[in-house]
Amino acid sequence: MKHCPPEFKADAVALYESRPGATIRSVAADLGVNPETLRNWVRAAGASRPRGRRAEVPAGPPTPLEAENAALRKKVRELEEEREILRKAAKYFAGETRW
Repeated sequence: MKHCPPEFKADAVALYESRPGATIRSVAADLGVNPETLRNWVRAAGASRPRGRRAEVPAGPPTPLEAENAALRKKVRELEEEREILRKAAKYFAGETRW
């Protein structure tokens, strides 16, 4: 049985929360962990995805350019977070294979 450090578990839960369209199974596959393990980490962290509308409502509808910029910024944040988590996972698992 593998024991993952708490930082890895927290990063995995954060990755799951940051990807609203992703399933536990897909995130677990990306990280190389069992889906049930990730599901247990998510439950233990008390994590839940935000539901419903946000409290902040913009004053007016954003222009198409503003909407595109916002979507691109969000995607960049998600990709940077995923890259960081995968970098940490690769470092962790590379250290595990050394004798």
